[in-house]
Amino acid sequence: MKVYTKELQVRTSSRRALVNITGEVESAVAESGVSEGIALAFLTHATAALFANEDEPRIRRDYEALFERLAPASGEYEHNAIDDNADAHLLSALFKQFYVFPVKAGRVVRGTWQELFLAEFDGPRMRRVVVVVVGQ
Repeated sequence: MKVYTKELQVRTSSRRALVNITGEVESAVAESGVSEGIALAFLTHATAALFANEDEPRIRRDYEALFERLAPASGEYEHNAIDDNADAHLLSALFKQFYVFPVKAGRVVRGTWQELFLAEFDGPRMRRVVVVVVGQ
C-alpha cells in the first residue's frame, strides 16, 4: 500500500470567499502513483471549510447568502470580545475541514458537477490543505 502526502497553499483574497481547489487535489492524486484507493483533503484551520458542489456563479452567490444568513458577519457574538471572527468559527463548525474522494484508475472519482471548494470565512489568509492519497 502506498501513502502519498502533499501540502497545498491556498491564498484567499477576501473575508469570505470560495476557492476551487479541485485541480490541485487531482494533481496530487496523479503525482501519488496510486491507481486504486482514496484521497483525503484536510484543512488545518478553524475558520474555513471544505465542501464539494457545482462551480457556477449563481450557486456561489447562493452559498455566500447562506453563509450570511447562518452566521451574519455583523452579528453580536461573545467570542468577538477576544477576536472579531466568531461568525467564521461558527460557519466552520457547520461545514467540515475534510473531504474524501475515491480514487479509481489513478483519477479522483467525483460527480459530473462536483468540484472541491475551500470556503474562507476569515480572510484574506494563506490556508494549508494537506492531501493524503492512500491505496495501491
